[in-house]
Amino acid sequence: MTDREFLTMEISTTVRSFREPASLRLLRAGHRALSAVARETAAARAERLFLTPPRPRRPAWEVELLARAEARPMRVGGRRIETWTWGTGPSVLLVHGWGGRGTQLGAFIAPLVAHGFSVVTFDAPGHGAADEGIVTIPEMIEAVHTVAASRGRLAGLVAHSAGALTAAHALHGGVGVDAAVFVGPPTDLYGAAARFTETLGFSRAVRERMRARIAARVGRPWSAFDVTALASTRPAPLLVVHDRGDAEVPWQQGMAITRAWRGAEMLMTDGLGHRRILRDSDVVAAAVAFVTARTAERGMAALTARAAREATPLETLLAG
Repeated sequence: MTDREFLTMEISTTVRSFREPASLRLLRAGHRALSAVARETAAARAERLFLTPPRPRRPAWEVELLARAEARPMRVGGRRIETWTWGTGPSVLLVHGWGGRGTQLGAFIAPLVAHGFSVVTFDAPGHGAADEGIVTIPEMIEAVHTVAASRGRLAGLVAHSAGALTAAHALHGGVGVDAAVFVGPPTDLYGAAARFTETLGFSRAVRERMRARIAARVGRPWSAFDVTALASTRPAPLLVVHDRGDAEVPWQQGMAITRAWRGAEMLMTDGLGHRRILRDSDVVAAAVAFVTARTAERGMAALTARAAREATPLETLLAG
Protein backbone atom coordinates (compact mmCIF):
# COMPACT_ATOMS: atom_id res chain seq x y z
CA MET A 1 0.00 0.00 0.00
CA THR A 2 1.36 3.42 -0.91
CA ASP A 3 1.50 6.23 1.61
CA ARG A 4 -1.18 8.15 -0.28
CA GLU A 5 -3.45 5.09 -0.24
CA PHE A 6 -2.81 4.74 3.48
CA LEU A 7 -3.66 8.38 4.03
CA THR A 8 -6.87 8.05 2.02
CA MET A 9 -7.91 5.00 4.00
CA GLU A 10 -7.24 6.59 7.35
CA ILE A 11 -8.41 10.09 6.25
CA SER A 12 -5.86 11.70 8.58
CA THR A 13 -4.08 10.98 11.84
CA THR A 14 -6.27 13.59 13.54
CA VAL A 15 -9.53 11.77 12.85
CA ARG A 16 -8.56 8.14 13.29
CA SER A 17 -11.45 7.60 15.68
CA PHE A 18 -13.88 8.18 12.81
CA ARG A 19 -13.15 4.93 10.98
CA GLU A 20 -16.41 4.65 9.03
CA PRO A 21 -16.61 6.84 5.90
CA ALA A 22 -20.30 7.49 6.60
CA SER A 23 -19.44 8.82 10.05
CA LEU A 24 -16.83 11.14 8.61
CA ARG A 25 -19.23 12.40 5.92
CA LEU A 26 -21.83 13.13 8.57
CA LEU A 27 -19.22 14.90 10.71
CA ARG A 28 -18.11 17.06 7.78
CA ALA A 29 -21.68 18.02 6.99
CA GLY A 30 -22.28 19.01 10.59
CA HIS A 31 -19.13 21.13 10.68
CA ARG A 32 -20.01 22.84 7.41
CA ALA A 33 -23.41 23.76 8.80
CA LEU A 34 -21.94 24.90 12.12
CA SER A 35 -19.34 27.00 10.29
CA ALA A 36 -22.11 28.77 8.39
CA VAL A 37 -24.43 29.57 11.31
CA ALA A 38 -22.14 29.79 14.37
CA ARG A 39 -18.55 30.54 13.40
CA GLU A 40 -17.30 31.14 16.94
CA THR A 41 -18.84 27.91 18.21
CA ALA A 42 -17.33 26.07 15.26
CA ALA A 43 -13.93 27.65 15.93
CA ALA A 44 -14.07 26.60 19.58
CA ARG A 45 -14.87 23.04 18.54
CA ALA A 46 -12.14 23.05 15.92
CA GLU A 47 -9.65 24.34 18.48
CA ARG A 48 -10.51 21.59 20.94
CA LEU A 49 -10.30 18.85 18.32
CA PHE A 50 -7.08 20.21 16.81
CA LEU A 51 -5.37 20.33 20.21
CA THR A 52 -6.53 16.85 21.28
CA PRO A 53 -4.12 14.29 19.82
CA PRO A 54 -5.41 10.90 18.68
CA ARG A 55 -4.37 8.01 20.92
CA PRO A 56 -4.12 4.88 18.75
CA ARG A 57 -3.51 1.54 20.43
CA ARG A 58 0.12 0.57 20.97
CA PRO A 59 0.99 -2.50 18.85
CA ALA A 60 2.36 -5.66 20.45
CA TRP A 61 5.96 -5.09 19.34
CA GLU A 62 5.99 -1.72 21.11
CA VAL A 63 4.55 -3.26 24.28
CA GLU A 64 7.33 -5.86 24.22
CA LEU A 65 9.91 -3.12 23.73
CA LEU A 66 8.64 -1.23 26.79
CA ALA A 67 8.85 -4.40 28.88
CA ARG A 68 12.66 -4.30 28.44
CA ALA A 69 13.00 -0.63 29.40
CA GLU A 70 13.56 1.23 32.63
CA ALA A 71 10.37 3.26 33.14
CA ARG A 72 10.20 6.60 34.92
CA PRO A 73 7.27 9.03 35.19
CA MET A 74 7.90 12.79 35.10
CA ARG A 75 5.83 15.95 35.48
CA VAL A 76 5.56 18.59 32.79
CA GLY A 77 3.52 21.63 33.71
CA GLY A 78 1.68 19.68 36.37
CA ARG A 79 0.87 16.80 34.01
CA ARG A 80 2.31 13.30 34.12
CA ILE A 81 4.31 11.93 31.24
CA GLU A 82 6.01 8.57 30.88
CA THR A 83 9.66 8.04 29.94
CA TRP A 84 11.64 4.87 29.16
CA THR A 85 15.38 4.19 28.94
CA TRP A 86 17.44 1.40 27.39
CA GLY A 87 21.18 0.79 27.64
CA THR A 88 24.02 2.76 29.19
CA GLY A 89 26.33 5.43 27.88
CA PRO A 90 25.81 8.89 26.33
CA SER A 91 22.12 9.61 25.86
CA VAL A 92 20.16 9.77 22.62
CA LEU A 93 16.63 11.18 22.88
CA LEU A 94 13.83 9.97 20.58
CA VAL A 95 10.96 12.44 20.02
CA HIS A 96 7.66 11.35 18.48
CA GLY A 97 5.27 13.45 16.41
CA TRP A 98 1.69 14.61 16.88
CA GLY A 99 -0.59 11.72 17.82
CA GLY A 100 2.43 9.43 18.14
CA ARG A 101 4.29 7.55 20.84
CA GLY A 102 7.94 7.38 21.76
CA THR A 103 8.11 3.71 20.82
CA GLN A 104 7.17 4.51 17.22
CA LEU A 105 10.89 5.22 16.89
CA GLY A 106 11.68 1.86 18.48
CA ALA A 107 13.68 0.61 15.48
CA PHE A 108 16.46 3.05 16.41
CA ILE A 109 16.88 1.68 19.95
CA ALA A 110 18.82 -1.58 19.51
CA PRO A 111 21.32 -0.17 16.96
CA LEU A 112 22.01 2.86 19.15
CA VAL A 113 22.48 0.71 22.26
CA ALA A 114 24.80 -1.56 20.27
CA HIS A 115 26.93 1.51 19.48
CA GLY A 116 27.33 2.33 23.17
CA PHE A 117 24.53 4.82 23.68
CA SER A 118 21.69 4.87 26.15
CA VAL A 119 18.34 5.67 24.54
CA VAL A 120 15.51 7.57 26.18
CA THR A 121 12.06 8.29 24.83
CA PHE A 122 8.75 9.51 26.20
CA ASP A 123 5.08 9.95 25.51
CA ALA A 124 4.39 13.69 25.43
CA PRO A 125 1.50 15.30 27.34
CA GLY A 126 -1.80 14.17 25.89
CA HIS A 127 -0.16 11.28 24.04
CA GLY A 128 0.18 7.54 24.59
CA ALA A 129 0.58 6.64 28.26
CA ALA A 130 0.72 10.28 29.43
CA ASP A 131 -2.19 12.15 30.97
CA GLU A 132 -4.95 12.82 28.46
CA GLY A 133 -6.30 16.16 27.35
CA ILE A 134 -5.64 19.19 25.22
CA VAL A 135 -1.97 19.87 24.54
CA THR A 136 -0.13 22.65 22.73
CA ILE A 137 3.19 22.74 20.90
CA PRO A 138 4.81 24.83 23.69
CA GLU A 139 3.87 22.08 26.16
CA MET A 140 5.50 19.50 23.89
CA ILE A 141 8.61 21.69 23.67
CA GLU A 142 8.65 21.89 27.46
CA ALA A 143 8.48 18.10 27.63
CA VAL A 144 11.59 17.83 25.42
CA HIS A 145 13.38 20.28 27.74
CA THR A 146 12.31 18.34 30.85
CA VAL A 147 13.34 14.91 29.59
CA ALA A 148 16.61 16.23 28.13
CA ALA A 149 17.48 17.97 31.42
CA SER A 150 17.18 14.64 33.23
CA ARG A 151 19.96 13.22 31.01
CA GLY A 152 22.45 16.10 30.87
CA ARG A 153 23.95 16.99 27.51
CA LEU A 154 22.61 14.69 24.80
CA ALA A 155 24.83 12.83 22.38
CA GLY A 156 22.01 12.71 19.86
CA LEU A 157 18.37 13.41 19.18
CA VAL A 158 16.13 11.69 16.62
CA ALA A 159 12.75 13.32 16.02
CA HIS A 160 9.83 12.53 13.72
CA SER A 161 7.31 14.84 12.04
CA ALA A 162 5.96 17.51 14.42
CA GLY A 163 8.37 16.11 17.00
CA ALA A 164 11.15 17.56 14.86
CA LEU A 165 9.50 20.98 15.05
CA THR A 166 9.32 20.75 18.84
CA ALA A 167 12.88 19.45 19.02
CA ALA A 168 14.17 22.32 16.87
CA HIS A 169 12.63 24.81 19.28
CA ALA A 170 14.05 22.95 22.28
CA LEU A 171 17.53 23.05 20.73
CA HIS A 172 17.10 26.75 20.02
CA GLY A 173 16.03 27.16 23.66
CA GLY A 174 19.22 25.66 25.05
CA VAL A 175 19.00 21.87 24.93
CA GLY A 176 22.55 20.72 24.16
CA VAL A 177 23.10 17.92 21.66
CA ASP A 178 26.02 16.68 19.55
CA ALA A 179 23.87 15.66 16.58
CA ALA A 180 20.22 15.81 15.53
CA VAL A 181 18.24 13.75 13.00
CA PHE A 182 14.87 15.02 11.78
CA VAL A 183 12.66 12.50 9.94
CA GLY A 184 9.80 13.90 7.84
CA PRO A 185 9.99 17.34 9.49
CA PRO A 186 7.49 20.14 8.79
CA THR A 187 8.71 23.70 8.48
CA ASP A 188 5.68 25.07 10.36
CA LEU A 189 2.13 24.33 11.53
CA TYR A 190 0.13 26.03 8.78
CA GLY A 191 -0.17 22.91 6.63
CA ALA A 192 -1.39 20.80 9.53
CA ALA A 193 -4.13 23.34 10.32
CA ALA A 194 -5.24 23.47 6.69
CA ARG A 195 -5.38 19.66 6.34
CA PHE A 196 -7.24 19.34 9.61
CA THR A 197 -9.99 21.87 8.86
CA GLU A 198 -10.44 20.67 5.28
CA THR A 199 -10.68 17.04 6.41
CA LEU A 200 -13.29 17.79 9.06
CA GLY A 201 -15.35 20.20 6.96
CA PHE A 202 -14.65 23.48 8.76
CA SER A 203 -14.70 26.62 6.62
CA ARG A 204 -11.64 28.76 5.91
CA ALA A 205 -13.08 31.50 8.08
CA VAL A 206 -13.36 29.03 10.96
CA ARG A 207 -9.79 27.89 10.32
CA GLU A 208 -8.53 31.45 10.65
CA ARG A 209 -10.54 31.94 13.83
CA MET A 210 -9.25 28.63 15.21
CA ARG A 211 -5.70 29.76 14.54
CA ALA A 212 -6.36 33.06 16.29
CA ARG A 213 -7.78 31.28 19.33
CA ILE A 214 -4.78 28.95 19.55
CA ALA A 215 -2.35 31.87 19.19
CA ALA A 216 -4.12 33.62 22.07
CA ARG A 217 -4.01 30.41 24.15
CA VAL A 218 -0.25 29.93 23.76
CA GLY A 219 0.65 33.61 23.68
CA ARG A 220 2.62 33.31 20.44
CA PRO A 221 1.81 33.82 16.74
CA TRP A 222 1.91 30.81 14.46
CA SER A 223 4.93 32.32 12.69
CA ALA A 224 6.91 31.81 15.90
CA PHE A 225 7.01 28.07 15.20
CA ASP A 226 8.73 28.31 11.81
CA VAL A 227 11.74 25.98 11.95
CA THR A 228 13.58 27.73 9.11
CA ALA A 229 13.62 30.94 11.14
CA LEU A 230 15.59 29.14 13.85
CA ALA A 231 18.01 27.41 11.53
CA SER A 232 20.45 30.30 11.23
CA THR A 233 21.51 29.72 14.84
CA ARG A 234 22.65 26.20 13.85
CA PRO A 235 22.22 24.73 17.35
CA ALA A 236 23.50 21.26 16.29
CA PRO A 237 24.76 19.31 13.27
CA LEU A 238 21.65 18.07 11.47
CA LEU A 239 20.65 15.22 9.19
CA VAL A 240 17.22 15.54 7.55
CA VAL A 241 15.57 12.37 6.23
CA HIS A 242 12.47 12.74 4.06
CA ASP A 243 10.59 10.55 1.63
CA ARG A 244 9.59 11.88 -1.79
CA GLY A 245 6.20 10.19 -1.42
CA ASP A 246 5.40 11.62 2.02
CA ALA A 247 1.71 12.52 1.72
CA GLU A 248 1.47 14.27 5.09
CA VAL A 249 4.55 16.49 5.14
CA PRO A 250 5.84 17.29 1.63
CA TRP A 251 9.53 16.56 1.13
CA GLN A 252 10.06 20.16 0.05
CA GLN A 253 9.63 21.17 3.69
CA GLY A 254 12.50 18.93 4.73
CA MET A 255 14.55 20.43 1.90
CA ALA A 256 13.73 23.96 3.09
CA ILE A 257 14.97 23.11 6.59
CA THR A 258 18.15 21.56 5.20
CA ARG A 259 18.93 24.63 3.11
CA ALA A 260 18.24 27.04 5.96
CA TRP A 261 20.20 25.04 8.55
CA ARG A 262 23.82 25.80 7.66
CA GLY A 263 25.86 22.65 7.16
CA ALA A 264 22.86 20.31 7.37
CA GLU A 265 22.78 17.10 5.33
CA MET A 266 19.77 15.49 3.67
CA LEU A 267 18.87 11.90 2.86
CA MET A 268 16.01 11.39 0.41
CA THR A 269 14.11 8.10 0.26
CA ASP A 270 11.43 6.65 -2.02
CA GLY A 271 8.39 4.54 -1.22
CA LEU A 272 8.57 4.79 2.58
CA GLY A 273 6.00 7.49 3.20
CA HIS A 274 5.59 9.32 6.49
CA ARG A 275 5.64 6.38 8.93
CA ARG A 276 7.25 3.33 7.37
CA ILE A 277 10.38 5.46 7.09
CA LEU A 278 10.83 5.04 10.84
CA ARG A 279 11.30 1.29 10.46
CA ASP A 280 13.51 1.23 7.37
CA SER A 281 16.88 -0.40 8.12
CA ASP A 282 18.82 1.94 5.80
CA VAL A 283 17.29 5.02 7.40
CA VAL A 284 18.05 3.71 10.88
CA ALA A 285 21.63 2.87 9.90
CA ALA A 286 22.17 6.33 8.40
CA ALA A 287 20.83 8.04 11.51
CA VAL A 288 22.95 5.93 13.87
CA ALA A 289 26.06 6.50 11.74
CA PHE A 290 25.45 10.26 11.74
CA VAL A 291 25.02 10.45 15.51
CA THR A 292 28.04 8.19 16.10
CA ALA A 293 30.30 10.22 13.80
CA ARG A 294 29.30 13.61 15.17
CA THR A 295 29.66 12.42 18.75
CA ALA A 296 33.17 11.17 17.96
CA GLU A 297 34.03 14.51 16.33
CA ARG A 298 32.86 16.44 19.37
CA GLY A 299 34.80 14.13 21.66
CA MET A 300 37.98 14.65 19.66
CA ALA A 301 37.47 18.41 19.64
CA ALA A 302 36.98 18.40 23.41
CA LEU A 303 40.20 16.41 23.92
CA THR A 304 42.12 18.81 21.70
CA ALA A 305 40.78 21.83 23.54
CA ARG A 306 41.61 20.27 26.90
CA ALA A 307 45.14 19.47 25.80
CA ALA A 308 45.60 23.06 24.64
CA ARG A 309 44.39 24.42 27.99
CA GLU A 310 46.66 22.12 29.97
CA ALA A 311 49.76 22.64 27.83
CA THR A 312 52.78 24.29 29.55
CA PRO A 313 54.34 27.39 27.92
CA LEU A 314 57.26 25.27 26.68
CA GLU A 315 54.96 22.70 25.18
CA THR A 316 52.99 25.49 23.56
CA LEU A 317 56.16 26.89 22.01
CA LEU A 318 57.27 23.47 20.82
CA ALA A 319 53.81 22.87 19.36
CA GLY A 320 54.13 26.17 17.49
